[in-house]
Formats: sequence, structure tokens, C-alpha cells
Amino acid sequence: MTALDTKGSLAAGVLAAIGASLCCVVPLVLLALGIGGAWIANLTALEPYRPIFIGLTFLFVGLAFRNLYLTAPACAPGTECADPKVLVRQRTVFWVVVVLLGALLAVPWLAPLFY
Repeated sequence: MTALDTKGSLAAGVLAAIGASLCCVVPLVLLALGIGGAWIANLTALEPYRPIFIGLTFLFVGLAFRNLYLTAPACAPGTECADPKVLVRQRTVFWVVVVLLGALLAVPWLAPLFY
């Protein structure tokens, strides 16, 4: 697997988490910015699809984990992916993204504590 596969999996995981939190995070952010209106309530129409987006998030994060930790990189000597610093950087970015995704997915349970 190449680094592009890992980046693609992480990007897809981020997009799926944003989709999962769209019904909850976006209205709070818009209200915090002073933007209001009845159309914000339409974002809650995505609530039934939240479990699907959460499942997709876990799937793509799992694929990125598999690419980073469980499969041996197939790199030609002298290429960028053969450098161990690149793998360390990718793993660091992976864990930062996982923490951010966890925060996005936890918003519906934590938001009632703030209002």
C-alpha cells in the first residue's frame, strides 16, 4: 500500500465524520456565529443517517490503521516512502485525526452539557 492509500482513507474518514456530525455540529457553529433562521432546523433531517456515517468513519479509519500498522510498505529504495521519518509523520497525523474525529462524533452527547 502506498502513502496515497492512507491519505485517502484518512480523508474519507474525516468526510464521513463531518457527515455524521452535520446534524449537530453545524447548527451549533452557525448559532455561535450569530447566524440563525428556520432553515437551520432542516439540518436535523440528516439525523437518521448518522449511524451510516459513523460506520463509514470507522471503516475508513480502520483502513488507514491497517495501511499504517499492519501491512508492510512496498517502497523502492531511495523513494520518499522508504524514509522512516515519513512513516512516523503519517502515524502522528493519523492519531491527531483520530482524536479530532472522536471529538466530532462525541458532540451530540457532549453538546447538552454546554447549553
